[in-house]
Amino acid sequence: MPLVAQGVADLFNFVDYSKQSLAISAAAIAFNPTFWNIVARREYRTKFLTRAFGGNAQVACYFLAATIFSLGLLRDFLYERALRDQPSHPLLEGTNINYAAYALLAVGNIFVVTSTLRLGITGTFLGDYFGILMDGIVTGFPFNVTSAPMYYGSTMSFLGTALLYGKPAGLLLTAWVLFVYIVAIQFENPFTAEIYAKRDRERAKAAGTGKKEL
Repeated sequence: MPLVAQGVADLFNFVDYSKQSLAISAAAIAFNPTFWNIVARREYRTKFLTRAFGGNAQVACYFLAATIFSLGLLRDFLYERALRDQPSHPLLEGTNINYAAYALLAVGNIFVVTSTLRLGITGTFLGDYFGILMDGIVTGFPFNVTSAPMYYGSTMSFLGTALLYGKPAGLLLTAWVLFVYIVAIQFENPFTAEIYAKRDRERAKAAGTGKKEL
């Protein structure tokens, strides 16, 4: 066990914490889910985006989706730039490491792409906060593997990229990505569950009213 701890410590001795690009990448990673959760909750409570698009919730959701997607591209660019500024470690280089990196990238992207196909644009990009609700819970792949395939798939892609570059700083940033996503899930899941619970209560109430009228 001490050898493992020593090995991990040795890896992170190869992180150059003085590089500004490292802090910028970490900030971008934290900013994105913070941004979309704040905006989506404000939209749910005030409909400010829907009103900005003339009452069209669908268009407003597509606008937020495009914004989130663009921020994701910027985050990935900043992550790659941060890795290029960092030293490599011999333990993270070699054929087997590269195989592991490509496998993680492949599986991570499969999770992200298939979950988007399952949910559609509005289902993926917070459409329920705009009142665009799905009929039921999606249980097919990849949701039968994990309840948050977008987040865990993205984390796997970060890890795969870190290994591909052979950068200990990438491992550190990947751990940060995972932490940020886990925190985001704690906020998002209960809020989204309540949105659907409210829909179900309203449906039950409407059904009860209909029976009384009969």
